[in-house]
Amino acid sequence: MRSKFASKTCWGDEYMLYRKLGSTKEEVSILGFGCMRLPVLDDKPDKIDNKLATSMIHYAIDNGVNYIDTAYPYHGNSLSEGGMSEVFLGEALKGGYREKVTLATKLPSWIIEDKKDFEFYLNQQLDRLQTDKIDFYLLHTLNRTYWPKLENLGVTDFLDAAIADEKIKYTGFSFHDDFEVLPEIISAYNWDVCQLQYNYMDKNYQAGIDGLRYASDQGLGVVVMEPLKGGVLANNVPLEVQSIWDMAEIKRTPVEWAFRYLWDDPQIDVVLSGMSSIEQVVENIKIADEGHPNSLTFDEKDLIREAKYEYRQRIKVGCTGCGYCMPCPSGVDIPHVLNQLNHFYMFDDPSGARSHYYGILKESERAINCTECGECEKQCPQGVSIIKSLKEVVEKFGS
Repeated sequence: MRSKFASKTCWGDEYMLYRKLGSTKEEVSILGFGCMRLPVLDDKPDKIDNKLATSMIHYAIDNGVNYIDTAYPYHGNSLSEGGMSEVFLGEALKGGYREKVTLATKLPSWIIEDKKDFEFYLNQQLDRLQTDKIDFYLLHTLNRTYWPKLENLGVTDFLDAAIADEKIKYTGFSFHDDFEVLPEIISAYNWDVCQLQYNYMDKNYQAGIDGLRYASDQGLGVVVMEPLKGGVLANNVPLEVQSIWDMAEIKRTPVEWAFRYLWDDPQIDVVLSGMSSIEQVVENIKIADEGHPNSLTFDEKDLIREAKYEYRQRIKVGCTGCGYCMPCPSGVDIPHVLNQLNHFYMFDDPSGARSHYYGILKESERAINCTECGECEKQCPQGVSIIKSLKEVVEKFGS
């Protein structure tokens, strides 16, 4: 395990802690500002409340946050169209703020069809962000489908050329797939950073803890997204879970427990938070004051394990995600469908589970396509009543 050395700088009443980002020379704040959930007007994602959002960004930077993350589709109406997050940041970072931060954005991997698209979107993003150079340029949402396509189109040559032209400084990717896909991507290029979904509930989800360790051991900076699992670890906390937090000698909010769990790990460099209010910005900066590596006690780590266990007690379907039920003759992505049903019950989060269900799964992969052939149940080592569970998904989420 590589060593981590955290520095700190006083900003008013709090200290911001910094860690070196992988093998780069950049010292970045342990709290990064993710610009995908900014406050909006009229409930329209592409209508950012510029005045409020700008005050939030400025407050964060004025108090030591120096890692700002965005992406091409953030605050847009669809993944195929550019959102307003980059445009907003181009304006918000004027007046000397751009020089105070390391700026990260991402190439929209899913709409790349020709090698000419690489430079087209990079140039468009530079214009939108009103900057000559992007500090960290990530390939967005790499998985077993997008990566081979980008690699065949010559994305690594494009990245080398963009660095030589001083349009980008460092390279990386965000990852959304199982661990076994990760080593192939990492070995294909001299990446600087890797962005992974990770929190105390998701140690074995997607790349998980194995992916985090692997990326870090290869010298990549590790940027963590979804520290609060889309907010469910902070909102509507079950009484049984809250009673566990109440047992702690040092009282902390559910948000603080989630962040402290991540910052306790010396192989995590930056934790992104998609903050949507000034109150969240203030709270998270205050929490970061004590986010030292290896700072949680054994008893505190045990409480986190108990909270995780309590959440898992609320699981509706005993699916382990082993995949023995796959492939489904009708195309249903059974493990992912059942995962969203469990999310529905574990976190009492109907809207979030439904949003993930329609956002992650293609129409052809949804439960409505089940023909009740029973092949999946013959293969399931857990004896899960899959057909019955898929019917419940249709009842809860619709078609």
